[in-house]
Amino acid sequence: MQPMTDHTAQLTLVTGGTGKTGRRVAARLAERGIPVRIGSRNAEPPFDWEDRATWDAALAGARAVYVAYVPDLAVPGADDVIRAFTDRAAAAGVQRLVLLSGRGEPEAEACERIVLEAPGIDATVVRASWFLQNFSESFLQPSIVAGELALPVPAHIREPFIDADDLADVAVAALTEDGHAGEIYEVTGPASLTFAEAAAEIGAATGREVPYVELTLEQFTGALTAEGVPADFIELLSYLFTEVLDGRNAATADGVQRALGRPPRDARAWARAEAGAGAWGTVPHEVAAGA
Repeated sequence: MQPMTDHTAQLTLVTGGTGKTGRRVAARLAERGIPVRIGSRNAEPPFDWEDRATWDAALAGARAVYVAYVPDLAVPGADDVIRAFTDRAAAAGVQRLVLLSGRGEPEAEACERIVLEAPGIDATVVRASWFLQNFSESFLQPSIVAGELALPVPAHIREPFIDADDLADVAVAALTEDGHAGEIYEVTGPASLTFAEAAAEIGAATGREVPYVELTLEQFTGALTAEGVPADFIELLSYLFTEVLDGRNAATADGVQRALGRPPRDARAWARAEAGAGAWGTVPHEVAAGA
């Protein structure tokens, strides 16, 4: 396969292009002058994982694709969707594909094999740990603003939380540079923290206490149900918290260093930056000055 040397002519489809990682990938590609097509239901042309009739128009003319499957590669049937999409991508002339995957998920690993073995496509897997941005941009942010982090994760469990900005940098490198085909980049932060330690970093950055409260799974799912969270999303979260966040992923990995030649950002630097940007409300002046 010929290397993609003329980046300005290489249209890239970013599925999940308005999501946590997709919008970061899309922004970085645009900064490099690379044409980007956002893959979302509200884009033009629209893209919907649940409507395969939308795939061909979204893939038309694309030479690279970032694949962020929603809801998650761990859900039943995800491998069939990824296989069908990869086949369509190959038929459309896609040369490079980067798959966002998760650590410790056997179902996700089946999807990884599908893209890595796809003929005619240079595929790269970015296998990620738990995003730090789940604390600042997702369903946990309101709880932290309210004064605590409450989850059904045992206090001793450690996770090497990854900054989504580092993940996006790895994905963009694989989409635009040679030398990443066939790689599985397991991306984590530089150290493993408990959720209480992560909450403490947020507390230090914001100048207030953010205690960690360990819930039972029943307490957690009951609260979500009361808030009107869809049942399928609750089921997915239950799987992630009870199966994936069981300690199996505590070890750090060198994916960021291997892909980019630099270490990942740590949780303290991330928390200070997010606090300074107002992720959890106003930060006292003396705390901001100290950061």
